[in-house]
Amino acid sequence: MKAALYCRVSTEEQAKSGYSLRQQIETLRRYCDAHDLEVVGEFEDRASGASLDRLGLDALRDAVSAGGVDVVLAQDRDRFSREPAHHYVLGEEFLQHGTSLKALNDYGDDSPEGVLTDGILDQLAKFERAKTAERTRRGRMRKAQEGKIVGTGKAPYGFYYADDHYHVDPDRMPIIHEIFEMVADGHPIYAVVQHLRRNGIPSPRGADGKWGRTTIRNIILSDTYLGTFWWGKEKRATTTVSVVENGVRIYRKKVKKEKRPREEWTAISVPDSGIPS
Repeated sequence: MKAALYCRVSTEEQAKSGYSLRQQIETLRRYCDAHDLEVVGEFEDRASGASLDRLGLDALRDAVSAGGVDVVLAQDRDRFSREPAHHYVLGEEFLQHGTSLKALNDYGDDSPEGVLTDGILDQLAKFERAKTAERTRRGRMRKAQEGKIVGTGKAPYGFYYADDHYHVDPDRMPIIHEIFEMVADGHPIYAVVQHLRRNGIPSPRGADGKWGRTTIRNIILSDTYLGTFWWGKEKRATTTVSVVENGVRIYRKKVKKEKRPREEWTAISVPDSGIPS
């Protein structure tokens, strides 16, 4: 029998023992050697298990659809996905090509007891993901309440990020002053954009980026330049949608943003930008 191997780590799991990509692939290879399985492909992802939109998984699904794979193996069921519905979708999809989906921690058969146990394992994986997400959210909220900047550290134009805080960028903050002064003097936003472009001033996207009206509008409406960074203004809900492209069903992650009530925002003080309120 021919086997394709699948491994996955998420950002949170990369530091955990027992979940490194190397450890997973070596475990699966040993299993194949012990059970007379020929490895015909190895696929890996460094991505969350909450979505099926993964490069490695897409390549695996293409390989299965091309034929010649009897079984797809993973170390644990949640390596395929942490969502029970996704696991079902993959199992049904692979079955159409004569391929079975198997994890080394499966119960081991298609009996009612086996199906029940596997379903419980899937629900436990989903619970673990929800618990991790909630722990992360609470940690970020505590960080914000302590007056620290939460996020990736990308600061608004005119600031730079270091040590969990924003700091005034002496090279770029004068440009922010110029923008506010032009708007205060009655110049339309388009005129400000043209002025910045003519003078070759780097945009927030760098030397290759261009200034635009939306960028200027966001700057002059931002409370950050008045001394306050608001955390928790938006919440994001992630869903998985399926589309068919060139006869192939593809699953993509869709993120919907919703604005939270103002009383749920957390105010974080930032250094004085020198812009009058």
